[in-house]
Amino acid sequence: MAEEILGLVWLLGILLALLSIPALAGGSVVLAMLSAPRDRRTPVKGGRLLWGAVLALLGLSVMARVAWATRAERSYGELEPALYMLAGVVGGLLLLLGLGPFVSWTLTLPARFAARLPRPSRLPARWLAAHQPGTAGGVAMTMVATGAATAVMITAVAQIAQDRAYYHPQAPYGALVVEVASDEEAKAVRAILRQEIPSAPIVQSEDTVKGQLTYYYDDMSWMDLHIGDQALLRYLTGDPSTPYDEGTAVLVTSEHVGVTPMSITYSLGGSSGGTLSRTIPAITVEPADPRRSDLFVPAKVVRDLGVGLEPNRLIIDPAFHRTSVAEQDRLDRRLGDGMTGYVERGFEASTGWLFIFGPMILVALAGALAATGSVADSLRWRRVLLRVTGGSGVRLRSYAACRTWLAATCGTALGVAAGSVTGLLLALPRTAQSGWDSLPRVAFDIPWLPVAALAVGFPVLAAALAALLPVGSRPPITGGYGRPPSRSA
Repeated sequence: MAEEILGLVWLLGILLALLSIPALAGGSVVLAMLSAPRDRRTPVKGGRLLWGAVLALLGLSVMARVAWATRAERSYGELEPALYMLAGVVGGLLLLLGLGPFVSWTLTLPARFAARLPRPSRLPARWLAAHQPGTAGGVAMTMVATGAATAVMITAVAQIAQDRAYYHPQAPYGALVVEVASDEEAKAVRAILRQEIPSAPIVQSEDTVKGQLTYYYDDMSWMDLHIGDQALLRYLTGDPSTPYDEGTAVLVTSEHVGVTPMSITYSLGGSSGGTLSRTIPAITVEPADPRRSDLFVPAKVVRDLGVGLEPNRLIIDPAFHRTSVAEQDRLDRRLGDGMTGYVERGFEASTGWLFIFGPMILVALAGALAATGSVADSLRWRRVLLRVTGGSGVRLRSYAACRTWLAATCGTALGVAAGSVTGLLLALPRTAQSGWDSLPRVAFDIPWLPVAALAVGFPVLAAALAALLPVGSRPPITGGYGRPPSRSA
């Protein structure tokens, strides 16, 4: 009963955490709007900034606690890394929520140096200092989106470095492998391979179908077992001159192991039952890929033991033919949904994080453009702009671009700073290992150059987009909230 209650509490906690993610993200925008004064001469309330600082410190504390809990290089439970990661994400959003009131304060900074800015940037700087709630809300949206994008990018780099370090190739580089489950499937796949790749010889690997087979060789039982003929051995080693003997096992590994006989333990099943063993000679050869370790046992040895065999893989040796992507696609269509051909192409970094990074950039762009006000205001202040610019469309677009650039810069600066801290703290739970294996973490290069490119390039992208939009649809640029700009601006 106690375990059921604990499981229910865990489930409710996970649901609340998942529901809090959009609430916290939207709360940062709402808090920024509520903290924005109605007049540019009115500062942001100190109480709002204090509460924001408390929330930000709370978020940092949660992420620091999660990072500390997952610092050890050990095997965690199946759900532990995911739960820690979820808690860390909530902490990161609390940090962004706490930065909401600081958005309005950040918008006043360009106006303090307006006299030193280029002339097209002076009016936009003073307009931002008007602390319009809509402007603060749009900039906060940019902050949240760029912060999430930065954190996702850093954690993805950490995970990719971990995956690359412990990547174990499933076959020699360039090999085509098709899994089969019976003689009938093997015949059908062999016919398809003959049609699609007629010039390449087909190598067959086999598995036990009657009885069981295990092996022990100098504590190297973690090797992948392959049963077959001479063609299979040469495929594993990548060397046609590899010696082959029907009664000798071959360890294809770069590990330094002694050459001693190998013990095979097997059972035939049925009423006779019992476990039997046999010792056969063994040699060691170097593999083509030093990361692979395979054990080859001749099929004749296994059949002589009375253990039945059937095909389990059909292979195109890369020494005779390198399967192209187009050939693999055609083969997959021919094989249907039940079977697929796998081609070993080495480690390929996951690009799934881009499905989060891309939408976040779009949301950030929407926030930067929305931060400039409303269309109704643009009608009221267009006369002022026409007097200042002399009716020049180029100058109108330059004002629009400068204002969007300043708004995007304010939001991006806060977002990238918060996202960098969040990403570095979440890298530990992101790379925590679940399962039996306890793999040590590897160092990764923090992507400071892409982060800097995001911080500098995103405001430029937003400004360029604002300049390309029709001028009539752009929101206004004013010298103050409800007051025309002065000539001296």
